[in-house]
Amino acid sequence: MPTITKSTINYDKRDLSDKTLLKLYYNMLKPRLIEEKMLILLRQGKISKWFSGIGQEAIAVGVTMALKPNEYILPMHRNLGVFTTREIPLHRLFCQWQGKASGFTKGRDRSFHFGTQDYNIVGMISHLGPQLGVADGIALANLLKKNGQVTAVFTGEGGTSEGDFHEALNVAAVWQLPVIFCVENNGYGLSTPTSEQYRCKHLADRGKGYGIESFILDGNNVIETYTKLKKLSESIRKRPRPILIEFKTFRRRGHEEASGTKYVPKELMEEWEAKDPIENYRSFLFSKKILTQEIDEKYTTEIKADIDRSLESAYAEEDIKPNETEELNDVYKPVEYQEVKPNEITEELRLVDAVSQGLRQSMEKHKDLVIMGQDIAEYGGVFKITEGFINQFGKDRVRNTPICESAIVEAGMGLSIAGMKAVVEMQFSDFVTSGFNPIINYLAKSYYRWHQQADVVIRMPCGAGVGAGPFHSQTNEAWFTKTPGLKVVYPAFPYDAKGLLATAINDPNPVMFFEHKALYRSIRQEVPTDYYTIPFGKARKVKEGHDVSIITYGAGVHWAVEVLQNNPEISADLVDLRTLQPLDKETILNSVKKTGKVLLLQEDSGFGGISSDISAIIMEECFEYLDAPVKRVASMETPIPFAVQLEKQYLGKSKLGQALKDLVAY
Repeated sequence: MPTITKSTINYDKRDLSDKTLLKLYYNMLKPRLIEEKMLILLRQGKISKWFSGIGQEAIAVGVTMALKPNEYILPMHRNLGVFTTREIPLHRLFCQWQGKASGFTKGRDRSFHFGTQDYNIVGMISHLGPQLGVADGIALANLLKKNGQVTAVFTGEGGTSEGDFHEALNVAAVWQLPVIFCVENNGYGLSTPTSEQYRCKHLADRGKGYGIESFILDGNNVIETYTKLKKLSESIRKRPRPILIEFKTFRRRGHEEASGTKYVPKELMEEWEAKDPIENYRSFLFSKKILTQEIDEKYTTEIKADIDRSLESAYAEEDIKPNETEELNDVYKPVEYQEVKPNEITEELRLVDAVSQGLRQSMEKHKDLVIMGQDIAEYGGVFKITEGFINQFGKDRVRNTPICESAIVEAGMGLSIAGMKAVVEMQFSDFVTSGFNPIINYLAKSYYRWHQQADVVIRMPCGAGVGAGPFHSQTNEAWFTKTPGLKVVYPAFPYDAKGLLATAINDPNPVMFFEHKALYRSIRQEVPTDYYTIPFGKARKVKEGHDVSIITYGAGVHWAVEVLQNNPEISADLVDLRTLQPLDKETILNSVKKTGKVLLLQEDSGFGGISSDISAIIMEECFEYLDAPVKRVASMETPIPFAVQLEKQYLGKSKLGQALKDLVAY
């Protein structure tokens, strides 16, 4: 039992019961004792890495106890107290840290990079910022459901420099979302002191710029943290709004243990060691005769026994045996395709109309579907896809957004976590770069990591041919076909666009849905009037032939149709892929085996495009059937120019006719 000294923190027990005061102490003591054990195991090589929260326990515990168990918390590395206060079995936590199957990620991720719906906890990713926007999405779901729930999300002072922080605060303020942003200002971002991270005196001051209430709390005072958070959360449940809280605290160990703390002045470390949240609180409880030595020893013995018992069971669990099939099957959430056959009544629609009609009918079918994007509400979107939607579905479900692609993608993820569906419209596919991080690192990996679906469709008007220049003309599907966990859809016809969009929205996995804007109003087709679906991974034969196979998608299909019309002597199999992930390998290979020659056509520039991978597949699986080398036709290796004559030169369409003739004559 340590020596009891006078507390250096001023506590005010207010009207808290002794039971609550002791519970606060127990809940802080538990993560501290676990951490002390983990540091020993780290030195013994029994865990690979540790991010210590020693000295910051009061924040995690106070916030978690202030919220209801069914309210979501999004913690970070130093918030072990969130997990233990929510009473996650230590066996599972220890298995997680040792990469065992009984952890939360099947050995696929480490430390606190996991979430669990069973305990309403959503863990972080290493990029820090995205979880703030995800919290917005969960809070939005709470707001729409009118369930009176609060969401709390953590970040450090270092994370407040990321764009995601500012985007998330702005969105929360504009939409008045019931979310508490908890900033743990612990003095250092790895080795960078706060003086080199920001210029404002207090991070809480940033809330003023977004019209958000903000507070500064002593992060080492568990009573202040708990009582203030309890009061604020009760207020937010009645009057939904965001609040920013800066917790003043200190990181007394390295960013992670290997980093050490040599860069921290000794006197600063000693100052904060004297403010230890557990030692000071223990002294306070003893002074008020609320905690006794007997109770303290009982708590310590009980927690240590749980730690030892849980460690023993975690050690006893067998190491994960790699299973290639299981790994591949867990990249996407399994989905049983729901076929809805088209009705016989049709009407001639442009591609833009088909997308709009399909989206409208999905909104009617899925009452929990929310669409978000810039200018999509009253204005109807720059391409008028959502024109009139606000009158039918209201502003709750058809939401104008600030210009913050990253936060809106993250909000879509949050809606999914909360059991809803989201469609996010990028005004142009080029702008998806501003939301690249959450798409690639959050949406694509969540199911593989901890079996959390990302029920988000991202619609992207794309492509050249309209003189829009380098920033409004890209067709960037290759960025996403490269990323396991994403599905990529790229229709060329109105019929396909409508049916595939319905399937995309039904699918619980993240779908990148490309819509070629040059085709929006130039391609017409008879389209069934009612709701229907088209399966992913099924290409369509546009033409049957025997001389050559043309494999393409999007605008390339129409380029090929035009070239074949101008060269009727060429008999070609024209395959429209429709979906790029999943890819219909069977149709591709069967066509190549039949014709013996193949031309792969894409609008994107050639190097690193999906045609390169299809070419490799054909060479590996159809080499003996080929009568000529695989031919790829693509656009120039330049950004997309504005002037019409330069754009025409850029596009692969100008090279298609001669390339096809040369291949047939080979």
